Amino acid sequence: MVLAGLALIVLAPLLVVLALAVWWSLGRPVFFRQERPGFQGRPFRLVKFRTMTDARDARGNPLPDGQRLTRLGRFLRRSSLDELPELWNVLRGDMSLVGPRPLLMRYMPYFRPRERLRFEVRPGITGLAQVSGRNCLGWDQRLELDARYVENLSLQQDLCILGRTLRAVWKGEGAAANADEVEACLDEERRAAATAELGKSGEAAPGGRESGQSHVPTHEA
Repeated sequence: MVLAGLALIVLAPLLVVLALAVWWSLGRPVFFRQERPGFQGRPFRLVKFRTMTDARDARGNPLPDGQRLTRLGRFLRRSSLDELPELWNVLRGDMSLVGPRPLLMRYMPYFRPRERLRFEVRPGITGLAQVSGRNCLGWDQRLELDARYVENLSLQQDLCILGRTLRAVWKGEGAAANADEVEACLDEERRAAATAELGKSGEAAPGGRESGQSHVPTHEA
């Protein structure tokens, strides 16, 4: 928390400039807020810089993420500058600097038992999966790396991840501006896998579209 407070003070001028740029490009709100699962799976409100418009189709549904991302939004995502407001979440105790990235609430039923190790620690702004490939990794790989992080918790590991994060951000490694272009949603991927396994049994996959659940746009990654 102390480091997050110091970082907020040091980065205050940059945060102001970025906030003004988002306001100029997208208007209000400047920040994107979304409920995510935190320590022990308890929800908290994650805050990031907004990167997309609220453009909708004729039926009032949000357009695909790629169509709503602005040029500024793509830059913020590739540079990971959109994540800086999460320092406030760290200061509040919702997050840590290092830990498994907080994913979407709707993914909760789809984590396997080992993958639920992620909820034994606070989620992080960066983590082992983020410095090992980020969006370029498949879900199984990313979630396994999160589990390994929790199993090997140490200050040395955290410092190493922070150092690798700075290098990855500087080089723009593994960061996709539009995650939808490189990965499927975890819930949809695992529902499809469950449906394939159950195929001939005629049973509906848990949480599948048969139960009335449909795809929900992420709005922000």
